[in-house]
Amino acid sequence: MPLHLILGGARSGKSRHAEQLALAAGAPVTYIATARAGDAEMRARIAHHRQRRPSGWETIEAPVELAAALRKNAAAGRTVIVDCLTLWLNNLLFDGHTGDADERLIEPPPLYAQQHAALLETLPALPGAILCVSNEIGFGVIPLGALTRFFADEMGRLNQSVAARAGRVTLMVAGLPLELKA
Repeated sequence: MPLHLILGGARSGKSRHAEQLALAAGAPVTYIATARAGDAEMRARIAHHRQRRPSGWETIEAPVELAAALRKNAAAGRTVIVDCLTLWLNNLLFDGHTGDADERLIEPPPLYAQQHAALLETLPALPGAILCVSNEIGFGVIPLGALTRFFADEMGRLNQSVAARAGRVTLMVAGLPLELKA
């Protein structure tokens, strides 16, 4: 199982599907978490994900330097879950920004360009199975705010770049996997 991108909307079953695939593979699992617990609601989401994971899985926190974490932890005979590219993108694009009122951000910052390039260079060369979870946010209306449109555009570009490198792409809808690329 090479690089596998698992896309879907909020609460579509993306993470659970990745976890089930990892369990079925029967190999040791490393879970690379990209979330930052910035508020109580996000802390609760993170706790829920942690409770679901088997105790034998190793967890690595990589909110920014994802490519480095992948290079360090991917190995033949190992499954790595990246959950998720959406939060990683958010961390890179908006660290230090105040929200939609801060419309000065109209292009990716240098840190994002650097980390994005490193990820895309790293993904095809990784040994073992890599399961990347990401949100598909392009099905809705065009967002009203410039900053939200910027994020949606960059998320779409990132998903396209990873999908192009993936051997398999699955779209999750209502907990059901739809194979887009096999």
